Amino acid sequence: MKPILVSGIQPSGRLHIGNYLGALKNFVDLQDSDEYQCYFFIADLHSLTEPFDPKEKQRQILNLTADFLAAGIDPKKSTIFLQSQVPAHSELMWILNTITSMGELLRMTQLKDKAPETIKQIKELIAKNMSDLEAIAIREDINETQMNLTNVGLFDYPVLMTADILLYGANIVPVGDDQLQHLELTRSLARKFNTRFGKTFIEPKGLLTKTPRVMSLKNPEKKMSKSQPESCLFIDDDPEDIRQKIARATTDSGSEIIYDPETKHGLSNLLDICAAITGKEVSMTVREFSGKNYSEFKNQLAKIVSDHFAAFREKKKKLLASDKKLKTILSAGSKKAADVADKKMADVKNKIGIAL
Repeated sequence: MKPILVSGIQPSGRLHIGNYLGALKNFVDLQDSDEYQCYFFIADLHSLTEPFDPKEKQRQILNLTADFLAAGIDPKKSTIFLQSQVPAHSELMWILNTITSMGELLRMTQLKDKAPETIKQIKELIAKNMSDLEAIAIREDINETQMNLTNVGLFDYPVLMTADILLYGANIVPVGDDQLQHLELTRSLARKFNTRFGKTFIEPKGLLTKTPRVMSLKNPEKKMSKSQPESCLFIDDDPEDIRQKIARATTDSGSEIIYDPETKHGLSNLLDICAAITGKEVSMTVREFSGKNYSEFKNQLAKIVSDHFAAFREKKKKLLASDKKLKTILSAGSKKAADVADKKMADVKNKIGIAL
């Protein structure tokens, strides 16, 4: 039997080239390797931890489903499903919450990055006296706006991530360096549950994926972000948008095509993008453009990116023309995933003594 592999993406807007290179392209490569039994899901519950427009959420879900399919994820080879259509995810999360310490979640680096001051203040309160938590809302030293931004879901989402993985008996989880901490929490909670209630969960291993660090076109010292569309190459951008964005991308003084991430941030970022799309080493990419100026390089890069996503754009356009087809694929995949997840939940309930 093939090892089980599980991963998901949040539906929180259009995917940019960094999302594609860091996740979606890897999903397709892993599926097509024929080495794994793959479960790929739309992480809509996770996406609720950030501000969102309810009127746009379903459109985002269907758009991401179309991205999955247009990129090459095949529902005949992989299980594609919607997280919220499998209630076992939330159910297992609650059970895992009861064996997760607040200290474990407070150590999560990504949470600290999102709200460092809030976390610092909460830790101080916990260290002083747990009962002080009840007074958070009225304490003068807690910024109310900051507390509201750090919702409980944002604090607790690593436990939901753990449930996402453990429900399917995942052996392998594709991760980047920044996600290793979350995977270690998953392994820790699986081990803790197994010790207390008997062997139930597999402790998954990480499959480190080479994730190019794609930076903003306008500010190449910061990561590319969909919140700044003018600095972002979306994978469904039309050729003219791609050409204009790359033409306006920040480069550096000089005209020679050289790779130097320390002093030539903009040019090096464009070379990284070119190398990642073509599958070539950066050194080879530099040699290919040796003797050309920045304008010539940018024009060629725009064509490379546009051509790479040409079939994707066409397929996605056709897929989005039929919401019914997308919903049917999600529904079928979610039912298949739920059958697996429900069996695991029955075992969990039996182990903890709540099965009747």
